[in-house]
Amino acid sequence: MKVGKIPESVLKRSVIKQIQTKRNEVLVGAGVGEDCAAVRLADDEMFVVSTDPITGTATDIGHLAIHVTMNDLASAGAEPIGVMLTILLPEYAQEADLKEMMGQMERVCAELDVQIMGGHTEVTKAVNQPLINVCGVGKAKVGKLVTTGGSKPGDDILASKWIGLEGTSIIAKEKERELLQRFPAELVRTAQDFDKYLSVLPESAVAVRSGVSAMHDVTEGGIFGALWELAESSGVGLEIDLKKIPIKQETIEICEFFNINPYELISSGCMLMSSADGNALARELAKSGIHAAVIGKATTGNDRVLLNEEEKRFLEPPKADELYKVL
Repeated sequence: MKVGKIPESVLKRSVIKQIQTKRNEVLVGAGVGEDCAAVRLADDEMFVVSTDPITGTATDIGHLAIHVTMNDLASAGAEPIGVMLTILLPEYAQEADLKEMMGQMERVCAELDVQIMGGHTEVTKAVNQPLINVCGVGKAKVGKLVTTGGSKPGDDILASKWIGLEGTSIIAKEKERELLQRFPAELVRTAQDFDKYLSVLPESAVAVRSGVSAMHDVTEGGIFGALWELAESSGVGLEIDLKKIPIKQETIEICEFFNINPYELISSGCMLMSSADGNALARELAKSGIHAAVIGKATTGNDRVLLNEEEKRFLEPPKADELYKVL
């Protein structure tokens, strides 16, 4: 396609035509010439807004783009309503690529009941692979917002599902040929399918009902980075048992193959939660079919300690994600 704004005919057939999911709160949505969206809320509700780019991979980029931003909203205890998209394409991109990305995003939006409200699409020399930035809009009841900084000393720290799901899925897709030379096809396919676990909206809903103190979705920097950010935002210390952090065997195998640390691997699909009664919250999550584990406690002071049997070491501020070492 040519550099510049997408032609109106392409915009209509490959972007706007793909948008099917609608929300009653959206008064003005996507359309030719519409630069803004409008959303109506009730008197006792507030806007919650988040934005994220997908830059680490072009594989299933539409699928990842929606989930990552919706997870940010979920970690605040908000109900997602819609998204605004900025899609930047390199010159080699074809209209079929754009249509596929939009199809991926609309499928996730339909699954999560989220409306694509508008945005901007263009071809530019500034990128060498597709880039999607998603601005998510959600709503929460006044006084019910959950923050990363709400953890209190004495709270239990929980992790939902398993760490490394997103990174493992991306690597298994991007490096399929290389992995198949070492591992059975079934292991590689299972790892690729970890993207089915990426949404944390279900555990967020359960946690909010259960009175969770803080939530933080585990993204770039992995579980180690997310733990640091939760502690730093809340002004608490941590004592975390490394062996209690849930991880899939496929993640262990693939990370060992590429010599990367799974605890510092991008982990959308895993939610960190802080709760006064972590075991009770874990039981409530289990009732909804969501695996979760109490992995430690919030403490007074600033020490963020990792315990591995007799070994004790301290968490460090987040580093560059391990995914980039592979890709």
